[in-house]
Amino acid sequence: MTNDKKIRIGVIGVGYVSKNNFLPVLPRFDDVEFVGLMSKDIENTRRAQRLCGAEHAVSTLGEMVDLNLDCAFVLTPKACHAEQISFLLEHGLDVYSEKPMATTLKDAAHMVELAEKTGHKLMIGFNRRYAPVCQKAKAVYSENPPEVIIAQKNRPATEYRATLENAIHMVDLMRYYGGEVKDVKALSKFTDPYYETFTTAQLEFENGASGMLIAARCSGQWEETIELHGSNRSAFIKMPDSVTITDSEEQHKTAMTPLAMGWARSEDKLGFSNAIRHFLDCVRDNKKPMTDAADAYKTHELLDRILRSAGLPAMD
Repeated sequence: MTNDKKIRIGVIGVGYVSKNNFLPVLPRFDDVEFVGLMSKDIENTRRAQRLCGAEHAVSTLGEMVDLNLDCAFVLTPKACHAEQISFLLEHGLDVYSEKPMATTLKDAAHMVELAEKTGHKLMIGFNRRYAPVCQKAKAVYSENPPEVIIAQKNRPATEYRATLENAIHMVDLMRYYGGEVKDVKALSKFTDPYYETFTTAQLEFENGASGMLIAARCSGQWEETIELHGSNRSAFIKMPDSVTITDSEEQHKTAMTPLAMGWARSEDKLGFSNAIRHFLDCVRDNKKPMTDAADAYKTHELLDRILRSAGLPAMD
């Protein structure tokens, strides 16, 4: 694709994530032509169309691919991802999909194979990797990975398959910082295994580092925190707004809201804007996304190991 050609995009899904983190962002890019918007309810689609300025509102995938797109964003519920991604890849589009890319490892593996077979890009939206505070912490350990990683993602109430639904972000960040995992030991508490109270996991990385995952659904408030320790330095991330870097002599804190004059937006702080821009650049320049299907599969596989060790329903 030449740099002077606009990237023709379509978006599938007009729910909360789409309306809050994608539809406000995509029209900001000068090299994007927002061609199509789709959901099964055409009236919902048209209401969202008025907010984002998409050229066409459609209700089927067939209508979407007929719009001659370069790529599409799959922002639908996770149960729809495998079918929709497959259709789009098979019809010649590069695809960005919200996590998880599938609800089973079998379907996830098929997504990897299909992306390789068709030669089209499939990027999975592990947006936390692209959050400014997480990238700043990554830069601290660009030469030597951390030796201890502690990641927490807690909420006040459970939901269906809570660890799969939300802890997957922390699992992906732990891989991002520490590499691949050698051994997993996990615990969970539940009455109904599909609505767990908490999951904790001890991870042993292949490089000898140690990690602790905490995913509690019995906490007082929502929180996401990551601690990284190694090489006599530490990084303390409080998502999505701040990261504190320390060594033996000084401490430096970066907070996103003051940097934005008090107007920091959630789609920027949580990494959505950077992730979207990265995908568009990969489409334009024919490059491999950082969180492509093959890499994302490793996160799904690690999460499956955690679920199994904790006695929770796995990604069968």
